[in-house]
This record gives sequence, structure tokens and C-alpha cells, in this order.
Amino acid sequence: MTNLEEQPGIRITADNPNHHLWNNHGTWFLHYTIHPTPFTKERIRRSLGTKDLATAQARRDAFFAAFLRKQVAA
Repeated sequence: MTNLEEQPGIRITADNPNHHLWNNHGTWFLHYTIHPTPFTKERIRRSLGTKDLATAQARRDAFFAAFLRKQVAA
């Protein structure tokens, strides 16, 4: 049996400043994929509650910063 470690897999590229952002009829959403087990994945989409791209980018960055802090603390 193999021991698998849980590691965050957040990918951010400088070439795409809107990575993880999705515009649905004018409202920006955050979308990302999690892997609850090594053999499954789940796509998550959450409304950022804004129509402004700069606000959406700031909220995305804040979400992932909090996510990473939580991963480091665990």
C-alpha cells in the first residue's frame, strides 16, 4: 500500500491574469478543481459577487491566499 501526501496544486500563470476566473452573463466566478481522493476530482465554481474584473481578481487572490494559509497550518 502506498502513502499519498495531500499537496495544494494551485496553478497561476503570468501569461493569463484571469486564470481561475469565469464570466457568466456578466458576473465573475471563481472556478477550480479539487481532488478529494487520489482517484476522483470535483470542479468547484463559486460566485465572486461582482461584475468588475479588478474586484474579481482581488477576491480570487484573497481566496487562494487564505486557502494556502489553511494548507500550511494543517
